[in-house]
Amino acid sequence: MGLAEDYLKHIVDTALTEDLGLSGDITSQAIFTEDKPGKAVIVAKQPGVIAGLFVAEAVFYAVDSTVRFEARIADGDLVEPEDVIIQLDGNLLAILSAERVALNFLGHLSGIATLTRAYVERGATYGVAVKDTRKTLPGLRALEKYAVLVGGGRNHRFGLYDAVLIKDNHIQAAGGIKEAVARVRKNLKEKMPVEIEVRTAAEVTEALAAGADIILLDNMDEAGIAAAVAIIGNKAEVEVSGGVTLENIAEKAAAGPDFISVGALTQSAPAFDFSLRVT
Repeated sequence: MGLAEDYLKHIVDTALTEDLGLSGDITSQAIFTEDKPGKAVIVAKQPGVIAGLFVAEAVFYAVDSTVRFEARIADGDLVEPEDVIIQLDGNLLAILSAERVALNFLGHLSGIATLTRAYVERGATYGVAVKDTRKTLPGLRALEKYAVLVGGGRNHRFGLYDAVLIKDNHIQAAGGIKEAVARVRKNLKEKMPVEIEVRTAAEVTEALAAGADIILLDNMDEAGIAAAVAIIGNKAEVEVSGGVTLENIAEKAAAGPDFISVGALTQSAPAFDFSLRVT
């Protein structure tokens, strides 16, 4: 996934403005002169997967382009507590002014990558891919989906504009599964796979008859998933979503879907704990 430079600049500038306001870091300004040199390291406080190093780098450079930023590892690397992630050298006022914003990005994205890795590992035995959803923080979707990739997951549709997913409200408004699929096939300007969300075995049969390319089994238990997979066979791809946790993903994967989408990857990932230490 490529991230546009103007997108990265915008979110970094927005975050720094939120934290520094118009006055800057008034505490550090009162203690240090503007040209006070210093060194610092950022260390991991827990085990996990690192993501977002380039965002942290952009934060420090946005505050002071002369700060020397040296990453000791790469995105996707596993770390342990007290591992040094980044070495910083330069204007101490700038380093401290950028600290919290940089750690916020690192903590959020590494948290997503770490949680994703845990889900991926539990589904890997069954050859099932783990995908994210659109349950992301406004404005941070591209970064959050990047962190999912770093953790070994895959990206589902990025937004409403790049994939067809017929959900329950579409079906209700259109008057049924058959009619909803028919309208999409007729009116869609660009040819692409049609995915439809179902909740019962009867709806699975309807979706197949309507010609769905991908069938999303929403909030089905393991027995329901296995039964649906048997009905579908190789006539369509099968996605499982809803109610997926670290505790049950292996059982759902064993039921035979092609992939499992998990909103918790971006919606509920705990922040990864880092610390910046002036040396």
